Amino acid sequence: MFKPDPAHFKNAKALGVEIKPSKTKGKKLDVFRDEKKVATIGDLKYNDYRSYIKKDGLEYANERKRLYRIRHGSDMNKVGTPSYFANKILWA
Repeated sequence: MFKPDPAHFKNAKALGVEIKPSKTKGKKLDVFRDEKKVATIGDLKYNDYRSYIKKDGLEYANERKRLYRIRHGSDMNKVGTPSYFANKILWA
């Protein structure tokens, strides 16, 4: 089971949403707005920004973030989509 970093909770709060460990197999987090699930984000098989910082350091994490944003560029700008929430919560 994925344990969210305190920064994930801070990022979610800034967006006006709440996060909880996901009940969906293979996913990291469920995102809720007004107690209604709006997205499931993060694949357990892959690291995110905070896990890269802990594992490999800030410089490597920043490079992974840059590459993530290149791969998901257009999707993550659509407000309310899972890609949007993943970018704002897991990669900020």
